[in-house]
Amino acid sequence: MKKVVANAGEAVSDIRDGAVVMLGGFGLCGIPENCITALTQSGVHGLTCISNNAGVDNFGLGLLLKTRQIKKMISSYVGENEEFERQLLSGELEVDLVPQGTLATRIQMAGMGIPAFFTPAGYGTEIAAGKEVREFNGKPYLMELALHADFAIVKAWKGDKMGNLVFRKATRNFSSSMARAGNITIAEVEELVEPGELDPDHIHVPGIYVHRIFRGNNYEKRIERRTVQLKDSR
Repeated sequence: MKKVVANAGEAVSDIRDGAVVMLGGFGLCGIPENCITALTQSGVHGLTCISNNAGVDNFGLGLLLKTRQIKKMISSYVGENEEFERQLLSGELEVDLVPQGTLATRIQMAGMGIPAFFTPAGYGTEIAAGKEVREFNGKPYLMELALHADFAIVKAWKGDKMGNLVFRKATRNFSSSMARAGNITIAEVEELVEPGELDPDHIHVPGIYVHRIFRGNNYEKRIERRTVQLKDSR
């Protein structure tokens, strides 16, 4: 099966209006920049996007928010995007805020074929509305459903032409689980190598989960919020 495609445009060409799309990364670290740009250029609309974050203004998922291509966001951290805030408060954007651990586990369970699980996170808050509650060892737990997607789009450090992927550090946080949870998984990589060049012990996602792969380019790797230490004034 040939998995290598020429570029991001070809990789996302069959993502249609109304699709549910997972996008990997942690904050702005390890996001699939090329595919996000290609989706913006494709004009696809009505997307439901599942991501740890909503990008920032004019970068990451902020690009798709700016062009009103996202109908609904399912995320855990959205505090760095003013356009997101504006659309949420005006009622233009549907938002499902999920505790970060719950979001990660819902994605992981989808990849494992487990339909639901119980967690104490969110009990007694608005997040619990309409959800089944069970008691274990005298403590209440919410039932959360696994989170699937039509497409999972991730960015890895290295990949081979069979689709095996290697991530670096925090970029692995959500991406390795998302790659297992999409009906179709698309991977953009910084380095694309021949089969056999990756150490099998270092592979984070086996190629069986990946349907399309290409070598990306022009990565900004932008820092979400710069923090500097002030010099001692003494």
